[in-house]
Amino acid sequence: MPLVRISLREGKSSEYHATLMEQIYLAMRESIGTPEDDRFATITEHKASGFNTSGNYAGVDRSDDLVIIQITMLGGRTIEQKKALYAAIAEKLSRDPGVRKEDVFVSLVEVAREDWSLGNGIAQYA
Repeated sequence: MPLVRISLREGKSSEYHATLMEQIYLAMRESIGTPEDDRFATITEHKASGFNTSGNYAGVDRSDDLVIIQITMLGGRTIEQKKALYAAIAEKLSRDPGVRKEDVFVSLVEVAREDWSLGNGIAQYA
């Protein structure tokens, strides 16, 4: 049950947004077994003054087209699964909508089963 939060600089089209969300969903399905139709995602656009790419921090030459992806998910996946997820997201986004792999930044936040309520005030996984 991942929750995907995507941040980028303002100015991209609604089609671009939809493609980002779809490609990330497909990458999660393939690499970490995200359930079908588990598509919880948001996109937030930022003005240039409120979006810092950190240039070439850690030897990665980022541009103003950086896409920051934060995925909150249940803990327990292996390092190999996480690496496969990062690679799948970068590959899919590079193909469509054409994001440079250098501009794909992914952060995972792992939480416990009891940390989710999917509606109705119920902890469905607890």
